[in-house]
Amino acid sequence: MGESSEDFSVVVLASDLGVDARPFLEHQQQQEEENWHDCSQYLFPDEDFSDLDQLQFLLLQGTDKNSNRILRIVGKYFPATVVSAERLKRYVFHKICSELPDEPFCIVYMHTTVQKEDNSPGITILRWIYEELPADFKDRLQIVYFIHPGLRSRLVIATVGRLFLSGGLYWKIKYVSRLQYLWDDIKKGEIEIPDFVKNHDDILENRPLTDYGIEPDPFHLTGMPSSTYSFGKYEERWAGRDYVS
Repeated sequence: MGESSEDFSVVVLASDLGVDARPFLEHQQQQEEENWHDCSQYLFPDEDFSDLDQLQFLLLQGTDKNSNRILRIVGKYFPATVVSAERLKRYVFHKICSELPDEPFCIVYMHTTVQKEDNSPGITILRWIYEELPADFKDRLQIVYFIHPGLRSRLVIATVGRLFLSGGLYWKIKYVSRLQYLWDDIKKGEIEIPDFVKNHDDILENRPLTDYGIEPDPFHLTGMPSSTYSFGKYEERWAGRDYVS
């Protein structure tokens, strides 16, 4: 038989000596899992993500009040119709492996004016990406600030989310209906808030029912001038015509 260039080892355990083999097997299994979750296997060294970087839908910014680094995600900036799920996964791994320090972090997700057809990759794809993350990244994720959640997203997460979001992610989600509540956990200036998010927050402040999918005045009729005066102006003329007839 020819010699093989591959190194291998054999561990022989005598059953009658009462040696517990589980530590050896667990170590081997743990090593295989660590290799499986290695970020490098999903990345291509020469892959260019400059086009996705320009969109700025995924940025590493300041810290919250618990000293957790902030990973800011702006849902509206993500072009779900042109970016494949596989490339999105490689980009996420590229960002967290190359930029995220080895310390606890949090996610600030801005759901403001997100359109399902244009900006959402789908909960199945998001779960797939999350499950592929190394275990230490999942453990270091402390909290997810979900800004401007709509009624639909709340219902989906409350029902389907418990089944799809594993690893304790479901219990790490904190809904933030207004930016003023975000400042309870994050100091102003630690994270950049896009103008459209601020404008939408002002709209919600003036029309709070919009949070629940109810638009009290969709055509803004309350802002139109009243026509009561115009009717009263010709009231006497109409009355005279009725009298003549």
